[in-house]
Amino acid sequence: MTSLARSITELLSRPVVVAPMAGRVSTPGLVIAARQAGALGFLAAGYQTAAAMRREIEEVAAAGGGAAFGVNLFVPGAPAADPAALAAYLASLRPDADAVGAVPGEASWDDDDYPAKTADLLARPVPVVSFTFGCPAGELVSALRAAGSSVWVTVTSAAEAAVAAGAGADCLVVQGAQAGAHRGTFGNEAGDPELDAVELLALVRREVTGLPLVAAGGFMTAGPVAGALAAGAAGVQCGTAFLRCPESGAHPAHKAALTAAEFTGTEVTRAFSGRPARALVNRFVREHPDAPAAYPEINNATRPLRAAAGAAGDQHRMSLYAGENYRLATDRPAAEVIDMLCGR
Repeated sequence: MTSLARSITELLSRPVVVAPMAGRVSTPGLVIAARQAGALGFLAAGYQTAAAMRREIEEVAAAGGGAAFGVNLFVPGAPAADPAALAAYLASLRPDADAVGAVPGEASWDDDDYPAKTADLLARPVPVVSFTFGCPAGELVSALRAAGSSVWVTVTSAAEAAVAAGAGADCLVVQGAQAGAHRGTFGNEAGDPELDAVELLALVRREVTGLPLVAAGGFMTAGPVAGALAAGAAGVQCGTAFLRCPESGAHPAHKAALTAAEFTGTEVTRAFSGRPARALVNRFVREHPDAPAAYPEINNATRPLRAAAGAAGDQHRMSLYAGENYRLATDRPAAEVIDMLCGR
């Protein structure tokens, strides 16, 4: 066994990774509960400043726990390529904003404080740093590894896996089509909708050898977890499985929607953020199928609308992100969910 394999084995003392869920869903409390249950939990630094990220890191570190933890960053993309399409889409949102008494935010591009967050993590390392929406530069990967962090990259295709491996990643999170919330594609595409995590795992394994792979997407019970491990995954990453847990920061209306009879399925949509993301099909998803590829511009513009909808408990204008198997989510504590996923 190589030193890298031993390192990953030590990080995954239990084969469950609690996914980073941005928008205050992945609370420090959820990560602390994961650590204390022996799983690897991730703080979601997306949408946060470097200072806010550091406060959450310090809260998790101070609580202790037997397992490591990680921090997830969003890799910045390019500004929207079609300003006219973006403007037309924003105009179409006016009735929804008026309905909840919101004023849309500025449809601006930003880098999500990425330079400051990476500088902070280099100065004060954490056990694992993962990246979504792209592959970090090889120089940054090398610097993070030299600082003592294991570097993970989310991939949605064999081609992306090859790029991440070439940049020096220690582990690849292989995200299948059943996963909830944002697709981790390097570009602003939806990816192949036909491949589940285990199917994609096989394709990536043929393209990249020698790297541990963590399967993500659709894992809600012990049987599929065992199946992914038997197929060669080093672990599985779960997000939707923890949405209803008491430690989750998901809005109560979001948690309630996962069990509501009126929400009968999920769909990949750009309606809320300008990037493909799997969400429960509500009125907003149905009425805005034409959102252009414009992230983070649309995400910034709809933030006040989504916040006002949440304050009003308006489930049909909230971004109810969830994976395909959301009906299996339970409101049990995170430690009990981890035990269940591990077959206990």
